[in-house]
Amino acid sequence: MKSVYIEELESGYNLENESFMLQDMTQRKTKDGRPYILGSLRDKTGQVACVFWDVPDYVETWISSGLVVMVTGKVVTYKDALQITITDMNQSHNPDLESFLPSSKRSREEMVAELRQFIAALAEPWQTLAAQILLEEPFLSHFANAPAARNMHHAYIGGLLEHSLSMAHLADYLSELYPHVDRNLLISGALLHDLGKVYEYNVSDSFSYSEDGRLTGHIIRAIIIVEKTADAISFPEDKRQQIIHLIASHHGTHEWGAPVLPKTLEAILLHQIDLLDSRVQGFFDHLDNEKTGAQWTTKKSFMFGTELRKPEGY
Repeated sequence: MKSVYIEELESGYNLENESFMLQDMTQRKTKDGRPYILGSLRDKTGQVACVFWDVPDYVETWISSGLVVMVTGKVVTYKDALQITITDMNQSHNPDLESFLPSSKRSREEMVAELRQFIAALAEPWQTLAAQILLEEPFLSHFANAPAARNMHHAYIGGLLEHSLSMAHLADYLSELYPHVDRNLLISGALLHDLGKVYEYNVSDSFSYSEDGRLTGHIIRAIIIVEKTADAISFPEDKRQQIIHLIASHHGTHEWGAPVLPKTLEAILLHQIDLLDSRVQGFFDHLDNEKTGAQWTTKKSFMFGTELRKPEGY
């Protein structure tokens, strides 16, 4: 049973057979050929860097990212940040993954209620389309538990729903700010654009890619689901083309994985909303992954390519 969490660690703390989940493990060799591992350990409260010198042969044969392991070692300070120097590691069998996978700070019940409110406020036929896809079980439970990404932003249980709701709030505001915006289309796009991520990640395995995620991807999967639902409810063809375009183009560029570029006002807005919310949460996620009292992060953000300054009072 887990007895200490990453948020509780301090320099000098000794760990003995304490459980963590491996993340981003890289196997390397010293100049004289001795194996060692660099990476990070995580639990539901955050993550911490780790190094394992002189890795035994029996560990090299099974070690991989996503496994829960029992760690013996010491917490030290390295380059102004905590790091665990591992001296021994063994596999943990049948772990309770809720202790290791981070979760949204918002409650599931609160977010699902907010989702229902957004859908209830949509005009027809948008309300029926969104309700048929998002509010039916078992999809709703999977949607409420899925992450929005593996590590860049909202990479935690409930992250996908949290991201979708944040985007819906922004869509609602911008539809009032700018003229000629189809509010129902834009909010529907915000709620539906990433629904394919329910099938893209394995929540039970440190948010690894599923077979569907690798072979199909969340954009195509979302389009397939919307098309099937639209057929079942006789959704108008012109509106179907509009929502499909929003889903297909929300990444914004071909380089970022969009099959088509945004070509309508709502598609342009949806891409920018997606970019804004992912970048802001990516900023906070990077701060949360560093458990230091310093004003600046010690590591560069992968998303922004630089160290980040914490806001006042954070």
